[in-house]
Amino acid sequence: MPQLEVDGAALTYDDEGPRDAPEVPLVFVHGWTADRHRWDHQIAHFSAGRRVIRLDLRGHGESTGAGVRTIAELARDVLALLDHLEVERFVLVGHSMGGMIAQTIALAHPERVERMALVGSIGRMTYSRGRSLLMAASTLVPYRLFVAANIQRAFAPGYPREEIRAHIRASAATPREVVMTLYGAMRAFDVLDRAGEIRTPTLMVHGYHDVQLPVRQMLRMAKAYPDAVVRILDAGHELPLEKPAELTEALDSFLAAKK
Repeated sequence: MPQLEVDGAALTYDDEGPRDAPEVPLVFVHGWTADRHRWDHQIAHFSAGRRVIRLDLRGHGESTGAGVRTIAELARDVLALLDHLEVERFVLVGHSMGGMIAQTIALAHPERVERMALVGSIGRMTYSRGRSLLMAASTLVPYRLFVAANIQRAFAPGYPREEIRAHIRASAATPREVVMTLYGAMRAFDVLDRAGEIRTPTLMVHGYHDVQLPVRQMLRMAKAYPDAVVRILDAGHELPLEKPAELTEALDSFLAAKK
């Protein structure tokens, strides 16, 4: 797979589909402890007719690099890749932390983002007092238990246990320093008060059973967006894994609506 060197990291990426398609490219950005293969269903669907780009964020999947302390630094990685590929304008699709990256790019470079889809993402991390204490305590346990606790609760009740265990193993393979540093970056992320500045047509797809980033937090953000479409699916936080076909259909409908 091709790689791009960016500020001490080798970013692995895929660039598929026809370069001469009339639509701007789709850019897919995965979430915390995941990798670019979260988007396999969407890539298979969309690459038949348009250019699609996805990457492993630094320290994730097949990319190297240390963790960074802000979401803005990850956004710069994504933009560096797009500049390298000479992609000036695009549609951004981000899951969870990837949605935070997408919002950061849309605020900094609105002229480059034609449309945006936020999948299981929010504009501000907000915890109740009880949840804050629980999350703080979880950082004190052994690393694998910390990852397991977070990944286990990302899926809706009834999702196959063996598949969850496989995703826990994959997430735990992400370097501890990367995982914990970016955990802090997500907790510090806050663009909710600037949401009204984002004029980019935006789709917000969220799982009804999402306890990682509860749906009520997404709805609070949606009210601030001038041009937002909301879809709620019967799933947890891991929509690309739990409901891949339904997510693809939601993206397809959103993209077709502009025509």
